[in-house]
Amino acid sequence: MELLASADFWISLIEIVWINIILSGDNAVVIALAARSLPAEQQKKAVMFGSGAAVILRVGLTLVAATLMQLPYLQIVGGLLLLWIGVQLITGEEGGEGESSTTSSLMGAVRTILIADLVMSLDNVIAVAATAHGNMVLLVLGLAISIPLVIFGSTLMIRIMERFPFIVTLGAALIGWVAGGTIVSDVSLQAQLASYHWLHYVAAAVGAIAVLGIASLVKRKNASAPV
Repeated sequence: MELLASADFWISLIEIVWINIILSGDNAVVIALAARSLPAEQQKKAVMFGSGAAVILRVGLTLVAATLMQLPYLQIVGGLLLLWIGVQLITGEEGGEGESSTTSSLMGAVRTILIADLVMSLDNVIAVAATAHGNMVLLVLGLAISIPLVIFGSTLMIRIMERFPFIVTLGAALIGWVAGGTIVSDVSLQAQLASYHWLHYVAAAVGAIAVLGIASLVKRKNASAPV
């Protein structure tokens, strides 16, 4: 009770929630992209499962984020994985019929959400961990409050994508942008790139262009393939 009565506790909690609002925009886009091709009922489940599992994953990540960020080549591998996810989300429309296919699509969407969130959260959780100051109650409570915010943002993005299909392309480009920035942020490249801060933006732009370019090639190949 003394903890709940502390002004510092509530200030830190508000800060954590606010940080998650700011940092959850790209996560909401990933969730919306992964769930958009599912039936309406499956969309709701994918958003709920994906958002909840992603927040729980983020709690665990926060505990080891400082260590993970110091591992060389981890962010390079993560960035390349994000590039692949970006291409898959723009080209990998789920097909097939029947309950087993639907279940497979749902699990695939949740898996994609978790993998993307794992990569995209490595640097974000540092800010949350610093604000929580090692207080697990603050950390878990703040992230739990963020769940409905992510769910609302994802649901809204799905509706926008349904009405304006070009948003799907922009969303995939955003994932590519994050991927490019993630790659050049790897600790193994810091010494070489320390004096070239502008390379972060160049790499991010290259990542966005790469996702769109590869996706376009894959779509052309699929369109020309014999049925």
